[in-house]
Amino acid sequence: MKQRIAHIALVVNDYDEAIAFYTQKLHFDLIEDTILSETKRWVLVAPKGSSECCLLLAKAVGEEQKSRTGNQTGGRVFLFLHTDNFQRDYQNLLDQQIRIVREPSHEEYGTVAVFEDLYGNLWDLIGR
Repeated sequence: MKQRIAHIALVVNDYDEAIAFYTQKLHFDLIEDTILSETKRWVLVAPKGSSECCLLLAKAVGEEQKSRTGNQTGGRVFLFLHTDNFQRDYQNLLDQQIRIVREPSHEEYGTVAVFEDLYGNLWDLIGR
């Protein structure tokens, strides 16, 4: 038996601002942007070179979903971005003025820094 996680839904306020953040600031690839209805799109983004799992940018609908935007995990680190060049990608976060929550530290598993996306979700940037 073989299984894999294909997509992780990330609640966003607006499709276009989320696409811009992920593609222009984090340099992710826009994998798909399909209009499903007047208000719903199927939007997938993924880090360059990634083929296993994509983020599904899901526009918040209703007050309950809107209240979860940027805080899907109650303030815990939510997503983990592994890199083959920590210094390059950390410098990109600085250059793009992305908020660094925790400066780089050297851990048993590699170098890690915590940053916020445009809505406040916490990410680990990890270089092994």
